[in-house]
Amino acid sequence: MLIFTLRRLNLFIFTILLLTILSFSLSFLFPGEQLINLTGQLNASPEQLAILADEYKQQSGLISQYFSYLSHLFNGEMGYSMTSHLPISTEILNRLPATIELTSVALLVAMFFGIPIGFFAAIYHRKLPDNLILTVAMLGYSIPVFWLGILAILVFSIQLGWFPSAGQISLLFEIEPVTGLQLIDILLSDSPYKWQAFQDATRHLILPVIVVALAPATIFMRLARTAMLEVLDTHYIKAANAKGLTFAQIIYRHAMRNAFIKVIRDVGLQFANLITIAMVTEVIFSWPGIGRWLIESIYQRDYTAIQGG
Repeated sequence: MLIFTLRRLNLFIFTILLLTILSFSLSFLFPGEQLINLTGQLNASPEQLAILADEYKQQSGLISQYFSYLSHLFNGEMGYSMTSHLPISTEILNRLPATIELTSVALLVAMFFGIPIGFFAAIYHRKLPDNLILTVAMLGYSIPVFWLGILAILVFSIQLGWFPSAGQISLLFEIEPVTGLQLIDILLSDSPYKWQAFQDATRHLILPVIVVALAPATIFMRLARTAMLEVLDTHYIKAANAKGLTFAQIIYRHAMRNAFIKVIRDVGLQFANLITIAMVTEVIFSWPGIGRWLIESIYQRDYTAIQGG
């Protein structure tokens, strides 16, 4: 366990190091002056630029500039957006809760459906249900996210009219942001129409969640199936079978619990995968999260925001 933790810690440090070097290098690669690309101060006076140059060690070597950049970064000073002129940290904090809400609900949905179906496939190993589930899992994992999102809008929003195609909540409802998580803010609000607002926000959430959750759900199916097969092949399961326990008792009392522990270890890895899928989904469904903000920053050539993202 200690070796596993140290390996993960080394990987984390190495990844952070590479990301900060790449982010710092972008300020040199983007068009324009490096200091302005780094700070986003488009309308700064010569005196202000001189102060910024001193803060970012512009007169020193690259290594000093890099450590100065790291110091500002870890203090939350990531410069100002070139389009909105707001601090990048404020922009991220304003949009991050929407992304967390979308990915968290999608992760719960993926686990809720993916893990039991994977267990069911393992119980019927090499039989028709197992083959059907594996086929569906392979198809679900292979479908491109952008294609699935557009198809969901065409069918369920435009043709059937069941769900909204864009946004987080209808403009009819005014909810005061408290936590940034829309569903939580609605429940905390004093609005007399908060239950109608909650239903409306839930309807806005369903299609993006399905699109984000599909690929991780198929991964959970395969992980759960593999974990259950490994558990069913262990000696204590064979001993339980020899004692005369029924197959249902073996599954519910012994196999399912131990297989679930093996699947839970990979939940964190799937959450990182969800963030990537959510970035594309937010653009398709106009979801006001960090992914949509980052894609718009690329279109608007907001270099400071791109580095911060």
